[in-house]
Amino acid sequence: MPSLPRQIQDYAATLPEGAPLCPSALLHLGTRAAVDQALSRLARRGRLMRICQGVYMRPIETRFGKCSPAIEKVIPSLSELWGEVIVPCGGGAANVLGLTTQVPVQLVYLTSGPSRKLWIDGQPVVLRHAPRWQLVAPNRLAGNIVRALAWLGPLEVQDGLESLAPRISSEDLAELASVRAVLPFWLAEPISRLVAHA
Repeated sequence: MPSLPRQIQDYAATLPEGAPLCPSALLHLGTRAAVDQALSRLARRGRLMRICQGVYMRPIETRFGKCSPAIEKVIPSLSELWGEVIVPCGGGAANVLGLTTQVPVQLVYLTSGPSRKLWIDGQPVVLRHAPRWQLVAPNRLAGNIVRALAWLGPLEVQDGLESLAPRISSEDLAELASVRAVLPFWLAEPISRLVAHA
C-alpha cells in the first residue's frame, strides 16, 4: 500500500487547479496527526503549498517548473470552502474600472469572514473583513462599482459615477438601485440621482 504522503499527493492530483486541500477532508486516509504530519512534509518538499493554517493546494506544473495556482481560481475556491463572500478591494476595483492608474502594491480582498493573510507563491494576499455594504453584488459589475466608489470616498464619488455612467448597462443600473438600501447615504444619494435620470 502506498505511503500516506503518496496517497495524499495522488488525491491532490485529482483536484482542479486552486482547489483547497484540508486535513479534515483526508481523514479517510489516516489519523488527524498522521495527516497533519504528511501535509507538512509534502509542503516542505514543495509537493504542496501551504496557503494558510490548515489549507494546502497543489502547485501547478508548467514548462517553466512549478508555480502557484491562479489567484482567480484560489479565491472562489476559498470562498466556497469557508462559506464567505470574498471580493477584490475597492482600490483593485477602481483600477480595473479605469478610475485610477494606481496598482495596489499588495493583493487585498474584502471578506465577510475574519481578516487573515494567505501566502500564494511566497507573496502575501490579505483578506480584510469588511462591512456588509462593501460586499454587495459579488463578482458582478454593480458590486465592483460600489467598492470602487467607496475607495474613492465621499468627495470623489460623483465624479467617479459620472465617469462610469456610460458603461453601466440597464441591468447593472437596476442592480445598483437594488442595493441602495444597505449603502451609506453619501453613496446611495448619487446612485439614486443616476437611477432617476436614466
